[in-house]
Amino acid sequence: MPPHVRPRRSTDVPPPLGVTRWGSGTEVAVVARHATAVDLCLFDAAGERRIPLRRTAYGIWWDDVPELVPGTRYGFRVHGPWQPEHGHRHNPEKLLLDPYGGAVEGWVHWRPEVFGHAVDDAGHSAPDSLDPRDSAPYVPRSVVLDHTFDWGEDQLPSVPWTDTVVYEAHVRGLTMRHPAVPPELRGTYAALAHPAVLEHLTGLGVTTLELLPIHAFVSEPALVQQGLHNYWGYNTLGFFAPHAGYAAAGDPQGVADELKGAVKALHAAGIEVLLDVVYNHTAEQSSWSGPTLSWRGLDNATYYRRDARGRDIDVTGCGNTLDLRQPLVARMVLDSLRHWVENYHVDGFRFDLAPALARGRDDAYERDHAFHVALQTDPVLSRVKLVAEPWDVGVHGWRTGQFPAPFAEWNDRFRDTARSFWLADVARQLHGQPGHGVRELATRMAGSADLFADGNRGPIASINLVTAHDGFTLADLTAYEQKHNHANGEDNRDGHSDNRSWNHGVEGPTDDPAVTAARHRSVRNLLATTILATGVPMLVAGDEAGRTQHGNNNAYCQDNPLTWLRWDHAPWQEELLADTRELLAVRRELSLLRTPEFPRFAPEAGRTRLRWYDETGDVVDGTQWQDPWRRTVVAVYDTLHAEADRQAVALVLHAGPDQLEVVAPAVEGVTGWRVRWSSGGGPPATGPVAPGRTLTVAPTTFTVLGGQPRR
Repeated sequence: MPPHVRPRRSTDVPPPLGVTRWGSGTEVAVVARHATAVDLCLFDAAGERRIPLRRTAYGIWWDDVPELVPGTRYGFRVHGPWQPEHGHRHNPEKLLLDPYGGAVEGWVHWRPEVFGHAVDDAGHSAPDSLDPRDSAPYVPRSVVLDHTFDWGEDQLPSVPWTDTVVYEAHVRGLTMRHPAVPPELRGTYAALAHPAVLEHLTGLGVTTLELLPIHAFVSEPALVQQGLHNYWGYNTLGFFAPHAGYAAAGDPQGVADELKGAVKALHAAGIEVLLDVVYNHTAEQSSWSGPTLSWRGLDNATYYRRDARGRDIDVTGCGNTLDLRQPLVARMVLDSLRHWVENYHVDGFRFDLAPALARGRDDAYERDHAFHVALQTDPVLSRVKLVAEPWDVGVHGWRTGQFPAPFAEWNDRFRDTARSFWLADVARQLHGQPGHGVRELATRMAGSADLFADGNRGPIASINLVTAHDGFTLADLTAYEQKHNHANGEDNRDGHSDNRSWNHGVEGPTDDPAVTAARHRSVRNLLATTILATGVPMLVAGDEAGRTQHGNNNAYCQDNPLTWLRWDHAPWQEELLADTRELLAVRRELSLLRTPEFPRFAPEAGRTRLRWYDETGDVVDGTQWQDPWRRTVVAVYDTLHAEADRQAVALVLHAGPDQLEVVAPAVEGVTGWRVRWSSGGGPPATGPVAPGRTLTVAPTTFTVLGGQPRR
């Protein structure tokens, strides 16, 4: 029996949700707890055929439907009460997608009364004449897929967290302008598998490709009305379906197979694939103003959080919030996650607005929420990488450091501290104002134990990032102090205003060589801080080569050259790319920078030791830790293995405006220090510097010193 066809064990309890092929036939099941009847709608060249589902139990409707073979287009129509004040919004005139549908074919066409003419979610006008046999011309269809695929010898790379380097990228943005990728493949899943793209990723030294949402999604009507559309994809239409717009293939089965082929090729290159997933809300927006496409019409009262008057409780900023307090909703999310692991072989997930998934009966975040418990105990999901974006927009929504194992978390404290130290505080000092000193920076560089020590999570729970898809690019952090989002059509009101950026004296592009040199140095400082800090580094595609969005820090609706990576690099960009490779090579070489445990000040065999020195070679004291004017600190890492295996590295973080003489630290077993890398550029010092002797570091630079062991 093929692996996608399972034996049916019982007929008096509901089958798995969605379409399931058994040895004896095919069944379909859907959640509609408050419905009075549910019709399955099949579509073919003759039009629509409706089949009433005959069985119901536990809020699930199902039936045997032999016609549901791979390739079948289908949807649902649901009968039941229309009582918005009680959360019920049933309307059999609405064709609804299957929440478990493995593919979505077609676009959402917004009706003519919305814009004066029918427009799809990509901004294209609908055909002038619609097929008169189509009773739902504005709605896409779910499609049955065959998940048989030749995976060959595919194996999950299973990169340890200590070795992981995350690379956040957009399917289209990464490959749309790559000259080595055939034009017909650019911007597609197939392009991810192109040898030139794989070579860039492996040559750079990243281990884990984190893709912005690839679940089927649609654009918000307000964007379509402006001639824009959703680029990032945080507006999900189907949690089990890959987004067809990212495929070179033109049919639903081909879309799925193309994505699987890309994952297989990435795995063969040793690269993991993480999916950015959006289970906190759906594309249906608010019940009072958004469309009814699937969940709203099936069982609005079950799927969404509501207040006493039936209105949506919105902690996502997108109009609605899925209610994972409901077992059937949590089941949908868990089933979706397993689907992507088992059928697409993905290696893990990054959860958008993760606190929204674990808000309890009183709407407060719960660390021991049933959803978290399910992830921790699930035999499939507990073994893949799980990353939380630890905030949402609800009350008390900022929860960095509070997620349970095995979650890792985006560390916004790291982001803000690194930006402040290398950018905002440098600008403040130039104006005679104190900054934040070095204490917070040292805490972040050491793995953020204040956030992640509880529960024995360790520094590998900290995803260290300075940039992400939302916000300034790394280069723009050094070139803009104000956001420039006018192209988004919201009068520059959208996007963050607290960017902790510094334009180095000129807003935007400049030909001033002194300004550009300072900006490039600042980019290198931030890259080094991200890559070499204890924890798990995350880079954003293009930052390694100085990508700019010209000051747009919220380019969610810009699917154009503004957001697509350029591959024709200027000399300074090639140099930056080489520096990124070198920094990642240093991280791979020095295991003491990749420790799964927090470094300690006291020596302990086999464990990384970390001590902090000032520029005079003395250990930083309490007064210096509290000094808001202090701009220099030296982090010294070493281990107490046998001398032949001894490793030692010193990171000199100097954000002062002048060059500085720094005393090389005295470390047991180290006879000298050699400059391995410096953000100041230029050739390294000709020879090692003996402990107690001085070396000169340039203004506002990050310098890496490698310890020479006694032989």
